[in-house]
Amino acid sequence: MAITDDLRKTLTDPTPLYFAAGTADLAVQQAKKVPALIEQLRAEAPARIDAVRNTDPKAVQEKVTSRAKEAQATVQAKVTEVLGTLDTDVKKLGEQAQDLALRSVGVAAEYAVKAREAYEKVAEHGEQSVKAWRGEAAEEINEIAVAVEPDPEPRADEPKAAEAKAAPAKKTPAARKAPTAKKATPASEK
Repeated sequence: MAITDDLRKTLTDPTPLYFAAGTADLAVQQAKKVPALIEQLRAEAPARIDAVRNTDPKAVQEKVTSRAKEAQATVQAKVTEVLGTLDTDVKKLGEQAQDLALRSVGVAAEYAVKAREAYEKVAEHGEQSVKAWRGEAAEEINEIAVAVEPDPEPRADEPKAAEAKAAPAKKTPAARKAPTAKKATPASEK
């Protein structure tokens, strides 16, 4: 029965749907920013094109070559440093590998917690979006207001509404019949 309960819980949980709605709402919010970015690029494009046209290809080639040589020297130095500091002791390497594995498990758990928090945050955003799309946010405010403030006195122009509200209030549970007293037979009749 635990599997059935788990399946029922999984299939009736609206959180994934709220997550999808929240994701869609966030995507729409980001998409609204696209026209402004396009206008910015359109305004900057002529200046960038002119800058590219006016650059000297030989200067660019020299710059790329010098950066490539610097990167190669940096990588070679790092590799030499790592190989020089690498312990050849197998036992220490095993301990380091185990320590690294434990650290990676900890980091993975931390990321899982962060992912769950982000998932719940987006799902909550989606739930609020769905309520706003349905107009339920206004209904909740009305429900809170009704709970905080008692019903106002009915106005003269709303007699039917007042009668409708009063009718359910007048209803009482069906009167129970009083328990019938058993006739006691006098001792003399016996």
